[in-house]
Amino acid sequence: MSAIPSCARCVGRHQLATISFALFVMMTSLGLASAPPDATEQEAAAPIAEPAAPQVPHWSQAAAQELIETVEAAGREGLDPADYGPSELRHALEQGEGPALDAAARATALALARDYALGRVTDRARVGWHIKRPPDELGDLEMRLDEAVRQGQIRTWLESLLPADPRYAALRDALAATPETDGAARDRLRANLERWRWMPRALGDSYIYVNVPSYRLDLVEGGATLSSYDVVVGAKKTPTPQIVAPAQRLVVNPWWNVPKSIVKSSKLRAGRKYRAAPDGRLRQPPGPNNALGKIKIDMDNAHAIYLHDTPFKTAFTRTDRALSHGCIRVKDIRQLATELLLHGQGDAAAFESALAGSKTRTIPLQRNLPVYLVYFTADVDQNGQIVTYGDPYGRDAAILAGLDGGMKITAS
Repeated sequence: MSAIPSCARCVGRHQLATISFALFVMMTSLGLASAPPDATEQEAAAPIAEPAAPQVPHWSQAAAQELIETVEAAGREGLDPADYGPSELRHALEQGEGPALDAAARATALALARDYALGRVTDRARVGWHIKRPPDELGDLEMRLDEAVRQGQIRTWLESLLPADPRYAALRDALAATPETDGAARDRLRANLERWRWMPRALGDSYIYVNVPSYRLDLVEGGATLSSYDVVVGAKKTPTPQIVAPAQRLVVNPWWNVPKSIVKSSKLRAGRKYRAAPDGRLRQPPGPNNALGKIKIDMDNAHAIYLHDTPFKTAFTRTDRALSHGCIRVKDIRQLATELLLHGQGDAAAFESALAGSKTRTIPLQRNLPVYLVYFTADVDQNGQIVTYGDPYGRDAAILAGLDGGMKITAS
């Protein structure tokens, strides 16, 4: 029996629809049919078509071999290639193309992609890291992997997930130049490469950069360090959290809202030095003995952390400056505030007027520079040279334990 041409089928359907409609009109006129359903009823009655699931791409032997080579290169990033199942992938490759190779290659590629893009250690809050990544950096890795497979760009795509910051590249080069026998130096570099994988991929051209172990604050403008300041950071018992928050305003002659933990630990009470607020908190009024000094640089964040002055200047002469309750005390903060006003388009005249008085004044910064409070025990100086610092909070060990803990690769 010969097939009916598609055009003939279309004509047949149109003729059938015409006959059906004519029959419906005739029956309606005789009272034998109800009124046709309206569009809303038709839509409600129509079956909902399920969207077609995206087709998982097929892995060729060449693509799988390229993936194996990329996995083997993960050691340059301070990661262990063995954690990504290269043996299982080689075995699947030996069996030839098919579902087994597709599953093994996909599992390996996704595991490596996640670690390159987001970092291998997932429990970052345990080491005080609360820097959030922009949503556009956290796209669907599975969908992007599938596209890379289709385009034959496995290696290129995976490597694009790594930080492009020159400081990451410098740490990676230092790791390659460090002998395998120097395990301590290599471990320090590996821990800090991992921290960079946690960082946003673009910090911006202008920002404030406080590396806690360095006890320094850098004002970066146009991608170059404009000025640097000595700082005091949180003590080991009250560590400075790793966050990013915008510098939004200057507060001259600030009140200090004393944290409840300090009130309790220091057994503070309301009186001449501290005032009781309506909500029961203790507040220290402005003055020469105020713990925040003359200037506070406000930055809204959930941890109540900010940059501020201090009446205790001798702390800046110490080598170990992990002394505060978590906030950042800045030496010569007046100069920093002036620079922020200059580059942030604030009211410099209002700032100087406020400094001459004793009343609390707030000067908004029109341009809110991001403030990065980071923790790198190995970093890169202005000349591109590796510099190392102590580990005041003892956090490298926990990161290395996370890196070396291994991870089971499962097909998906």
